[in-house]
Parts: sequence; C-alpha cells; structure tokens
Amino acid sequence: MSSRPTILYVITNSDLGGAQGHVLDLLQSFSSRYNVILAVGCLGPLVDNVTSLNIPVYIIPSLIRSINPAKDFKCVKDFIGLIHQVKPELIHAHSSKAGTISRIAGKICNVPTVFTAHGWGFSPGTPKFRGLIALVVEKLLASLTARIICVSESDRQQALNKSIGNKRVLTTVRYGIHDKPIQSPNLSKQPPRFIMVARFNEQKDQPTLLKALALIPQLPLHIDFVGSGPSLESCKQLAKELGVWERVSFLGDRLDVPDLLAQSQAFILSTHYEGLPISILEAMRAGLPVLASAVNGVPEEVEHQSTGLIVPPRNIESLAETLKIMTESPQLRASFGEEGRKKFESQFTISYMVEEISKIYKDILMSHN
Repeated sequence: MSSRPTILYVITNSDLGGAQGHVLDLLQSFSSRYNVILAVGCLGPLVDNVTSLNIPVYIIPSLIRSINPAKDFKCVKDFIGLIHQVKPELIHAHSSKAGTISRIAGKICNVPTVFTAHGWGFSPGTPKFRGLIALVVEKLLASLTARIICVSESDRQQALNKSIGNKRVLTTVRYGIHDKPIQSPNLSKQPPRFIMVARFNEQKDQPTLLKALALIPQLPLHIDFVGSGPSLESCKQLAKELGVWERVSFLGDRLDVPDLLAQSQAFILSTHYEGLPISILEAMRAGLPVLASAVNGVPEEVEHQSTGLIVPPRNIESLAETLKIMTESPQLRASFGEEGRKKFESQFTISYMVEEISKIYKDILMSHN
C-alpha cells in the first residue's frame, strides 16, 4: 500500500441531488489524505464541480440507472478495465447500480468495496416489484462488500431484519453537511411562505401536499416548490384542478436554495420513502422549522414537537391539520427553528461524518494490506 492510497468513488448519475452532493463533500474532504478519483456514468453538475477541484474524473457511458443486461455486462468489463488503469486500494460506491457494478468488479479484481446505501430500494413505499428485485440483489451483493454504510439507523435495522449483511458489515453514519453563516429567517412573518425542495418523481409526494392545501382554502399561506422531474407537469395540472394554483409557485431547479430558505417560514418534505434527507438538514441549518412525512430516517432528523412536526405519509387530512398549526403559530415556528439549528450543530456537521468514514477506510485498508 502506498503512502497515499487511491480511493475510487463511483456513482451512476451526475445530476443535482443529495447523493451527488455527498460524494462531492467526500471527494473534497479526503483529497488531502488520499488520491481520490471519481467514476460516473455521464456528464453533469457533479462532474463540473469535481473537475474544477482538479480531481480526475472517468466517464463510463455503460453505467446507466435502468436495468439492461447487455450494457450491465459491458459495464462490469469497463469497470474492471478502469480498476486495472487507476489501481485503487479501495472503492466507495454510491447509488444502487453503481453499487452493483462496483462490488462485482471489485471482487473480481480483489479490491475491497464500501457501499453507501442512500436509502434502500426495498423500503416501504417503493414499488413492490422493483423492491423485490432490489432486495434480492442486495442480499446477493452483501457478501461482496467490505462495509455497508447506512445513512440512518432505520436503514441499518431494515437491512438486518431482511438478512442483508450482518452487524459487522453494516454500520450507520448519518449525513453531515458544511455549516454556513445563516441569514436568520423571519419566522414570525404572516402570512407565511413554506418551501419544499425535492425532485418531482415517484419517491416524493407533492400531490398529497397539494391536496392537503386544498382542504384548508381559507388559510393564508403560500408554498414554493423547488425542483424538476417527470411528475412536475402533472403536479402543475393537479394544482389547477384543485383550485390552489394561486397559492403555490413552481420555481424549477434553483442554485440559490439557501437564499430561498432564508426567505421562508417553514420547510416541508412530503415523501413516500427516504434514507436521511439532506434537504431537511439544509433546512435545519437555515434555522427553519420542519414539517415532514414520518418515513425511514426522517424521525432521526426531525424531533416531533421539538424541531418540527412529523405526519403519517400519504395522509391528506393529517397534513392539512399540521399545515394549519404551523401557519397559525409563529411562536411555535420560531421555537422549532431554534431547536432544529441546535440539533444540526450538535449532530449533523460534516466534520463528524468525515471522521466516522475515515475510521472505516483505515480499518479496511489495514486489514486488506
């Protein structure tokens, strides 16, 4: 093992997202300790950011999200070629497809692989058939993995309950993000503006939020939706059909999310399933109270009645009632926001996360040497 081992990070997509931001943070944090390299399936914002740091990036076009046996077989071959070229001592994979390809190729090349599960593909709320495939794949791949990092204790317990890996292989390291000087939001402003930052896809649940808003027509609040995705147009149509079009704004993808959070009075995440949403951590960092669906790792971030309010997923009436409470009580919003900021500072900073992952790297590199 050289004095500066090489770590190869792998992720399928290069778009804007929590997993991509996490990989960027790891590359930045570990570039002073290791030779770090990124492999990704396509160009995009992540590649742009990593390239600007003078970190080597390799594009593997055969690395695609959808299941395609011919391309997946080629991808394993392509990845084996990359391993022979860059000679990593350790591979750290992110996202399901990258995790699959990396672990197979890593085993063939005798390179240990760490896999971070950014939420499981078989979590409650995921499509059943896809969930079944994900469960079978993860059971098979666990034996090829040096360590599986779960981003929430909820995910770790799920894996243990499904007999994926064991207590030695599975470990919990919650996300941490960079702290930023906050522009304290005016949480007492009435009428309030609430904000939801999330992709428009089958995982997130903007429709339930729109329907809940329709149940409280006299309530003076406005909701900003930030993000894009395949279900954006259908959500816009639903807002018109429900008669809430004037009470919402669809802002698309934005690069000024911290500024938008600072102008808001509460953060909302209506969702079907999650790992540990980074969007909630960003809201807590900004000092915002959080209203979110009680799924997976969300209750590990949001303490009900302390840093925010959590509601059962897909429950329109419960969400409407909670929106009403948040709207009518600026004092409650202020209290939740203050406590959320404190919890972020004590549990979710990037330094703690990096040190926990550093211990994992050192342990694997020493045992594999």
